[in-house]
Amino acid sequence: MYTTTVIQTLRPCAAPGTPAGAFFQDVVRGLSAMPKHLDSKYFYDAEGDRLFQEIMHCKEYYLTDCEMEIMQEQAAAIAAALSSQSGHFDLVELGPGDATKSIHLLRQLLQTGADFTYYPIDISANVISQLEKALPAQLPGLQMQGMNGEYFDMLLQVNAQSQHPKVLLFMGANIGNFTPLAAGKFCRHLYHSMHPGDMILVGFDLKKHPQIILNAYNDSAGYTREFNLNLLRRINRELHADFDPALFEHYPVYDPGTGACKSYLVSLQKQVVHIGDEVEVHFDLHEPIYMEISQKYSHEDIAQLAAQSGFEPVTEFSDQRQWFADCLWKRV
Repeated sequence: MYTTTVIQTLRPCAAPGTPAGAFFQDVVRGLSAMPKHLDSKYFYDAEGDRLFQEIMHCKEYYLTDCEMEIMQEQAAAIAAALSSQSGHFDLVELGPGDATKSIHLLRQLLQTGADFTYYPIDISANVISQLEKALPAQLPGLQMQGMNGEYFDMLLQVNAQSQHPKVLLFMGANIGNFTPLAAGKFCRHLYHSMHPGDMILVGFDLKKHPQIILNAYNDSAGYTREFNLNLLRRINRELHADFDPALFEHYPVYDPGTGACKSYLVSLQKQVVHIGDEVEVHFDLHEPIYMEISQKYSHEDIAQLAAQSGFEPVTEFSDQRQWFADCLWKRV
């Protein structure tokens, strides 16, 4: 049993109610818990964005190639399915990254004369800034408005300013960042943020040989390791902490029974970490910090998730190896 001691005064490192204040509170709350954990949404500062781009292009991370194949080779079929919306519609992408996959769909929609406005939503201001610079130049005529913030906060804003039907994109297996229970809650929240007839395209990483999956989260170049350790560096920089990343080891595990692939940072010695002058966190030897989950799905799991959330499956697009599926659901 690990013992955790967190000492905190009433003087937080950042003002409550501000983004920095929320970051501080979430970090302290996570490192005070048993077991310790950090919120994966904070991975994505500018360096985290860069490292994730490296991950997506490394040879072991098959997810990018699988979904890229779908988007490149089946963009016309996907565009036709989405364009069943009559008149103008809003294409809202949750977590677009650099849009290297969705750009194929955007281009196809433009070429077929679809009447739509693109709203990429991302918690990373850096991502939105880059998209607003790059996409209009690459796709002349694209109507777009970047939205920087939490998914549901930004969905509320989009719904408030536009009454057009919505097509949501939630690609890249981002649904796997939730446990199955949390994924159900997330999808039900999405359902209640949409209107009857609205659609959503969700990317699922399918269950496959365990070693293929584990290798994707333990790449030989070490990008995933650095991606996880970068969050400690961000805490150091923004919250004035003194983590030594060299004293933590990246450790991924995959359970083929449940489909859960989890990443941890394991303390290599007994140590105390300070966050500003107000907080100290005690680590035992080999104590882990739970960093993230990447949940894998069977076709039965996907069908169950859609049914439990109130969505009606429309169609599915898969790569040739059947390793990945982009599933189109309708809100009924």
